[in-house]
Amino acid sequence: MKTKKTLIIACSILACAAIGYFMFSGKSTKGKLTVEMTKVEKGNLDYSITATGTVEPVTKVEVGTQVSGIIDKLYVDYNSTVKKGEVIAEMDRVTLMSDLKSRQASFDGNKSEFDYQKKNYQRNKALHDKGLISDTDYEQSLYNYQKATSSYESSKADLAKAQRNLAYTTITSPIDGVVINRAVEEGQTVAAGFSTPTLFTIAADLTKMQVVANVDEADIGGVKVGQRVSFTVDAYPDDTFNGKVTQVRLEAATTSNVVTYEVVISADNPDLKLKPGLTANVNIYTIDLNDVSFVASKALRFTPSKMLLGENVTIKDCNSKQKVWTKNGDVYTAIPVTTGISNGINTQIISGVEFGTEVVLDISSQQMMTNMPTQDTNKESSPFMPSRPGAKK
Repeated sequence: MKTKKTLIIACSILACAAIGYFMFSGKSTKGKLTVEMTKVEKGNLDYSITATGTVEPVTKVEVGTQVSGIIDKLYVDYNSTVKKGEVIAEMDRVTLMSDLKSRQASFDGNKSEFDYQKKNYQRNKALHDKGLISDTDYEQSLYNYQKATSSYESSKADLAKAQRNLAYTTITSPIDGVVINRAVEEGQTVAAGFSTPTLFTIAADLTKMQVVANVDEADIGGVKVGQRVSFTVDAYPDDTFNGKVTQVRLEAATTSNVVTYEVVISADNPDLKLKPGLTANVNIYTIDLNDVSFVASKALRFTPSKMLLGENVTIKDCNSKQKVWTKNGDVYTAIPVTTGISNGINTQIISGVEFGTEVVLDISSQQMMTNMPTQDTNKESSPFMPSRPGAKK
């Protein structure tokens, strides 16, 4: 029994020793520092914000009529090219011609009355000045003259209005352009009441278009007139169109608690691919620098540390807030720089380091695992089968 008990204790000690060796000797770590370097580059530095907008003609005029009546003739249709002053439609003139004749007759009668009363007043005035007629007769002639003058002027205005209304029955194009909408048909009655009915919509030169984009309030602060813009439309997904910002409108629009501002972008359209109403996916370049030196912004945030690098390195710092670090062996040297615009990823370098200079980007520490027992991770096992000690289940 004593021998058996001693054997059990000895086996237990050996098992504990084996487990301890496995735990403390089976895994070791070794640290390795990696110095990441980057170069001062030269090229284009840009940053853009995105928005959506609608393609529209630069000039779009809605042509209507100020008189009510029946559309007698139409001379243009959709996509018709028109010139300024060209007749595009005519309305029935019968009713307005009758009104014009009535106004003309009233005008002629009032004019005759005005001429008679004027002469009568002039005669009575001369007689009154000589004391040959009474004041009552003179005042009566003056009253009749003033009344005839008022009627004459009123009928003259009514006649001019009737003439103008008759002229409105001939509808002409106010601009050179293309008819993009026709809202009436021949024989249709239009009523010009409190608002002018729209008969046609005419767009000016379609080789010059504009995009009205809705820019989020978080991005509008960086948008300025003259900035470069690129955009695409779903109709031509492989084409990229270019333009520039021509207007930043101050009135805000709120939709579903989202505040946006309208930005007007001009764009050339020589091939007439851009059509009114297309949705544009817009990139507005708030930063757009060409042929400038820049470096990764991360390099400007790097600071060497002896705690990380070890006591054998030499660190030569400077008092500048903006600086990059060069590495020569175990010597890290700070170089003061003057920076410009940053797009968050890269920062413009105005002075301090030349193009092509290698600077430290970052230092990372990697842990290498050695003497670890390996396991075939690609070998599948059943969760219901027992596994060897120390293996993951």
